[in-house]
Amino acid sequence: MSLRINDTAPDFTAQTTQGLIHFHEWLGESWGILFSHPKDFTPVCTTELGYIAGMSKDFAQRDCKVMGLSVDSVEDHQLWQQDIEAIQRHKVTYPIIADDDLQIAKCYNMLPADEPGGSQGRLAINNATVRSVFIIAPDKTIKMMLTYPMTTGRNFDEILRVLDAIQLTTEYQVVTPVNWKAGEDVIILPTVSDNEARELFPAGFKTLTSYIRTTPQPTHH
Repeated sequence: MSLRINDTAPDFTAQTTQGLIHFHEWLGESWGILFSHPKDFTPVCTTELGYIAGMSKDFAQRDCKVMGLSVDSVEDHQLWQQDIEAIQRHKVTYPIIADDDLQIAKCYNMLPADEPGGSQGRLAINNATVRSVFIIAPDKTIKMMLTYPMTTGRNFDEILRVLDAIQLTTEYQVVTPVNWKAGEDVIILPTVSDNEARELFPAGFKTLTSYIRTTPQPTHH
């Protein structure tokens, strides 16, 4: 069965570069990003793992844990991490799952459930669909899914932007407009009446049409 937004993220137990992890238990009450890779020692993914390692403080500020996945062994991951640090100048401090039996890739619909065998002998091209990013909320529901082709490096600045938007719209009755960035005006939900909006958004709002009212991004005081 395909995964959809607001479905519960499948739980799993897996060996990682930081030992055995039970996914939902590891997430706890935090937000999470799970991002997958088709093979160790591949050029595009090497740049990605290093870049997201350099963003560790950004994710920590948002109470968001990061976990990688690749369909190879822990031993291969540990060797790969050395390359990543040498090339990208960032130490990988988040766990990387060893999905050498392909089970997690399958339960997250990145490979067909009937795909035979494990990672042994497979090439990156066999795992081309294992290039996904999931944002998972503290209630363990999936809030974003994004899959890239193997030839295109992922934009983790964009994923951080989406995380900011999701966290904001989970807490407040707003949505974010096109190309929104943290700190910019947001749109009040059409289901909120003007009277309610005056109470909820003391900074005020602008009415552009009957269904678009903008307000400064709400923040905690």
